[in-house]
Amino acid sequence: MDAVIERRGGPPNWGRVARRLLAWVGIGVPTVLVLAFATSADARYVARAGVEEARILLKRHSIAKLAADPRTAPALRQRLALVLAARAFAGDSLGLVVGETFTSYVDVGRDTLLLVLSAARRDRLRAYTWQYPIVGTVPYKGFFDFAQARAAAADLGREGYDTYLRPAGAFSTLGYFADPLLSTVMERDTMELVATVIHELAHNTLYLKSQTPFNESFASFVGYRGAEAFFRSRHDSTDARRAVARWRDERTLDVRDERTLDVLYAELARRLDSAYAAGPVGAALERARATVFGWARAQLTGPVGQSLETYDWRWFARAALNNAVVIAQRLYRMNLNLFEDIYIHANANLRETIRAIQVRVFTQPGQDPYQALYSRPGLAAD
Repeated sequence: MDAVIERRGGPPNWGRVARRLLAWVGIGVPTVLVLAFATSADARYVARAGVEEARILLKRHSIAKLAADPRTAPALRQRLALVLAARAFAGDSLGLVVGETFTSYVDVGRDTLLLVLSAARRDRLRAYTWQYPIVGTVPYKGFFDFAQARAAAADLGREGYDTYLRPAGAFSTLGYFADPLLSTVMERDTMELVATVIHELAHNTLYLKSQTPFNESFASFVGYRGAEAFFRSRHDSTDARRAVARWRDERTLDVRDERTLDVLYAELARRLDSAYAAGPVGAALERARATVFGWARAQLTGPVGQSLETYDWRWFARAALNNAVVIAQRLYRMNLNLFEDIYIHANANLRETIRAIQVRVFTQPGQDPYQALYSRPGLAAD
């Protein structure tokens, strides 16, 4: 007993403790990672995404150097210069956080960067969600591997979910990395190219965890209103008008006008919720879906689709319609009028509008950022 007491009372051997800790870290951490990779599809997905991101970052070339290099194709040089100008405008005139985003360029070697998967229950308008670090819960999942994307969609389909796979030409790391400009967005017209640049920089500036509809709708608003302001500053009335027309297609600028996409998808969501509230199953569910989606198709190929200025209604005639599509389309068009209202109250000053939105969402209590947009400075949200 005395020997035991004496040993416990002596000073610890810190060298031995350190060696044991290092051994546990050196053996244990890799073991845990290997086990996670082997047993967790999410771990494999994150690892694959990290590898693909690293590959993209390793192929970066300075946009400034490419734009100044006479060996660069003239059309590419012109668009790269436009991106640099839009980036500078976003930082200097709009107050967006630009960091090192879009200072480099990568040719990814294909026309689609990744496929984005959305899914939803067939009997209710509720998104299937995925959980990720930093961004939180999101209602979509991006795949660099197209075969993997189609397999994941097929798996969810067999489980009874509506699915929607769509191509994406850009993504944002929210400023954590120096996101390069990708060749997949360079074929867009000049207005859409600038709107995309400003849209992604808006994510760098304001992004709320697990609030995807707010984040994407805010970025859509800033992207198109920002593109308008950018082209007006360059006295380019043609692209400025096109940006206004696109924003007019997205949301109504006249409360009496219901022929816009945000109003249509909001009404479609309301009708679906009403149809599903009765709890139809089997053939009754299919009839209810056919009725509501038939109404939406008639609107998209008729009065709404043919009134759009910047979209081809024939695309809507061919596009699929299901719950996953509706949810995905609404992500970028959720309560756009609230952003526009603040813009109008700020005398159409986009920089002040962005600042006001930031102040409201960060100072108002509660988890719903849209509720904060109803507030006025100095007043609590209803």
